[in-house]
Amino acid sequence: MKLLFDFFPIILFFAAYKLAGIYTATAVAIVATAGQLGWGWFRHHRVEKMHLVTFAIILVLGGATLIFRDPTFIKWKPTVVYGLFAVTFLGSQFIGEHTLVERMLSHAVKAPPFVWQRLNIAWVFFFLCMGMANLYVAYNYSEAFWVNFKLFGLLGFTVLFVLLQGFFLARYVEEASDEPQSGSGS
Repeated sequence: MKLLFDFFPIILFFAAYKLAGIYTATAVAIVATAGQLGWGWFRHHRVEKMHLVTFAIILVLGGATLIFRDPTFIKWKPTVVYGLFAVTFLGSQFIGEHTLVERMLSHAVKAPPFVWQRLNIAWVFFFLCMGMANLYVAYNYSEAFWVNFKLFGLLGFTVLFVLLQGFFLARYVEEASDEPQSGSGS
């Protein structure tokens, strides 16, 4: 459910593009992202940092798209977001005791530090590749192709990468023991 919530603005952007074009889709994405923030605040009395950063980026780049009537700005949005993610993950290699990946997944997976570091670096490269792929498609293909790629390509690659990460981490998942714990006094 959270994944759907996170991708809600992208899905609405795609639908609005198909119905009314890039400028309407951009406005819809801005409003949907603002709604995402509002809903998070209403439900949990907090706002996720990722949603706040994404909103700031879409407000600036989407706003520039609407003001200057130039879709180039909105096409840069995924690359800017992926770039910020890459920098954040890379920074976590050097700041703090644990990488960002370890902080997000260590509750479910117990792995040695070198595994977390490698996985964290893999995410850095993944985000950089995704950002470059976005720009390549944005500048070498039609706007309609880019919109399809933004939803299906970028999302598809992300799902594939997460699945591969799952296979990689599967050997470190600790299964709960089915045996009863021995107590003192038997």
